[in-house]
Amino acid sequence: MTRWIAFILGLTIGIAIYFWKENQKNSKIKKLLSSFSPNFDRVDSLPITSLVRREFTYVYEQRQQLEKELAILQDLLFFAPIAYLQVDEENQLLWCNEQAKQLLKIDRWQPGKQRLLLELVRSYEIDQLIEETRRTQEKQIKEWVFYITETQKTRSLALKGFSYPLPAKQVGIFLENRQPLVELIRARDQTFSDLAHELKTPLTAIALVAEALQNRLQNPELGWVTKMLQQTQRLSNLVKDWLEISKLNENPTQHLHYQSLELQELILASWETLQPIAQQKEITLTYSGVAPISLEADRDRLTQVFLNLFDNSIKHSLPQEVINIEVQVNIKEIIINIIDSGKGFSEPDLPHVFERLYRGDPSRTRLAANFSQHGSGLGLAIVKQIINAHNGSITAKNHPATGGAWLQIILPHKEQN
Repeated sequence: MTRWIAFILGLTIGIAIYFWKENQKNSKIKKLLSSFSPNFDRVDSLPITSLVRREFTYVYEQRQQLEKELAILQDLLFFAPIAYLQVDEENQLLWCNEQAKQLLKIDRWQPGKQRLLLELVRSYEIDQLIEETRRTQEKQIKEWVFYITETQKTRSLALKGFSYPLPAKQVGIFLENRQPLVELIRARDQTFSDLAHELKTPLTAIALVAEALQNRLQNPELGWVTKMLQQTQRLSNLVKDWLEISKLNENPTQHLHYQSLELQELILASWETLQPIAQQKEITLTYSGVAPISLEADRDRLTQVFLNLFDNSIKHSLPQEVINIEVQVNIKEIIINIIDSGKGFSEPDLPHVFERLYRGDPSRTRLAANFSQHGSGLGLAIVKQIINAHNGSITAKNHPATGGAWLQIILPHKEQN
């Protein structure tokens, strides 16, 4: 009897332990299922096998839906009007769309075959863009000219690349073909240059006639002729400036006469030319930086740059203000900062201040004054062309301390032996 009692008691305990463990296991499974599915109801009365089957069905359907959405996105990328490339951590091409194949002439690659992108597209700039994106893990933007060789002929292609970091050190790159825009701008500039050439002689003749009439007329006719002469001179300046930009744009190096210069002396000499105008507003110039700084450049062209920038700064600075020149030098570059205390540039205008004939927001006087005060509105465009011709760069900002314009010029520097 005692044995039966012990057997039944042991069996009961064993069954209880089994059901307790089963309950624990089911609770863990339900908890696991709830972590996979946000719609899972933990108090569901269905058997655990039915719950698992239901959740697996749900996961499968979700996977099918995601695969369908991924296929749609890939189709969109494949037929998109902008080129797209994707590379792995070793810069091997994983995938590209039809536009990329046509744009970059990728005809030696098939999906699924591993090939280095640099073998397929000989572009050091794309390689740089990818490496910089992978290093910083941030999106990057870069513009460059890509040269394609076709049947013993090389053609250029203006590209703008947008790169994005992806998981597993992969990088995605969108490429915009800017060549049609470049050609459109070139055609526009050529049209304006042709027009400027045609206007040059008639404007000179009109100015000569107006000057002759000034000595023979009385008011009010004299006032009319004087205004006509002023506007004729303004148009003549516009024609002259436009032709100068065109000349620099077509063949920059041909129109530069390099010589050894001392930068501080050049800057101060340019300021001396405009000092009588600055004295009227009691505006002074401060120069800070190492001296002497020698560089190879065209003296007349750089003088033209500083005269233009100083003239703008004087016009837009309040009386008794200071224009600051800060110069820094490293192994490869000379950095020149010109900072005034004027109104600065309107934020929407900043990307366009160096464009030809850009007027900007009429409620902001800085860019509008370039038209009303001297006339042509091409001063900063000429400055940019001259700096570019010297293999340098110029950017426009608003200085955080003064609120005025901050023009930064970067010129190449070679240390003198």
